[in-house]
Parts: sequence; C-alpha cells; structure tokens
Amino acid sequence: MTAADDSDPPGTYASPPCFMHELGPDGRPVMATEGPQISRDLSRWRKATRERLIAERLALTAETRQQISERIAHRLDAALHPLAGHTIGLYWPFRGEPDLRPWIKTLVAHGARTALPVVTAKGQPLEFRLWQPGDPLEKGVWNIPIPTEGAIVAPDVLVAPLVGFDAAGYRLGYGGGFYDRTLRAMPHTPKIIGVGYEISRLPTIYPQWHDVPMDALIVEG
Repeated sequence: MTAADDSDPPGTYASPPCFMHELGPDGRPVMATEGPQISRDLSRWRKATRERLIAERLALTAETRQQISERIAHRLDAALHPLAGHTIGLYWPFRGEPDLRPWIKTLVAHGARTALPVVTAKGQPLEFRLWQPGDPLEKGVWNIPIPTEGAIVAPDVLVAPLVGFDAAGYRLGYGGGFYDRTLRAMPHTPKIIGVGYEISRLPTIYPQWHDVPMDALIVEG
C-alpha cells in the first residue's frame, strides 16, 4: 500500500507492458538514477510486480491457501502468546490473501479484542472497529465487509496483509497507502506483523520515505 501511485485502488489499473527487457542480471528492474524518471520507473515496476504476485497467489488452489492460512495462524499464536489483553487489528481476506477468520475465534476465546479496518475517506488513515464473529457487518470500499457497530479502537498489534515483501521488512500492498498513513497517524505505534505467502518474497520493494517497515513477518515456511 505504499507505491508512488498510491491513489490507485486494487484492480483498476491496466496490464503493464513486458518488463523483461528492462531487467538487470539480478532480475531487478533497471531504474533511473536521478530525476522524476525514478518515480515513474518505480510506479511502473510496482504495478507490474503487484499484478504478478496477486495472480500467482490466486493460482494456488483453495485447499493450499487454507493450509497456508492455518500454518500462519499457528505461527501467530506463538508470536503473540499469551493472547489475552491484546487488541489486534486484522483484516477481511481479499484477492487470495491468507484467511485468518477462523483464528479470530481463537483470539476471542483467549481474551483478546479483535478489530477490522474501515476506509473512511480517500487519503485518510484507516479506522479500526471492534469486531468478533457474530457481530453485524456491512459492505465497505471494494465490497469488503466492515463492522457496522464496533467501537473505534487503537490496536496494540496490527496484522497487515501484504502483496509482496523484502528482507528488510518492507511490504508491497495494493497501492492505496492506507496502512502507512494509518501508522503515522497513530499516537502509539503498534507491533506490526506482516502476513503473506513465501512466493511473494522480493529482493527489495525499493522502499521510499513513506514506507513503514514491519516488526515481524510470518509466512507459511
């Protein structure tokens, strides 16, 4: 969610041209070294990479994605033990993201509070509202369900879905910039845990000044 073209919502951009002729020997794009072309090159590369990674995870079978989601949930259990007392910001799965909805029941059973993000307006931070299975939902932006009545909270742990990630802990999202904007606006920065697929690992996302690194990363490996 941190691209130079961060006004683009998911699924609205056209398929980019082939980049193979623009890649260096290490498989990374050949970027301009100075001037406005840097931003344009990065924008094009992130769009192309985002589309490729989303297509690759959607190509996984539903059974494989479920198995991966279960392994990620087990690793999250260990990373956050004990669960009681945490207020955990999660997400509703979208376009093949790991599905952690069954894990929310575990969190609630162990005394944690769980919240889902709400897009309030373009260019504004996300709002997290308390939600647990059984609470009412309504359709939000991109038809993603959001809590209808939950109280607004500030999570102390934020589980953030990612499209891609690199060894430095930076995440590639959908290009809206919502998570980075939200983290900068929070009075107290939560522990940020990125979750995704091993196939989404990148040498670098070419982080910019507005990109916020994750504190931890959990994939199925």
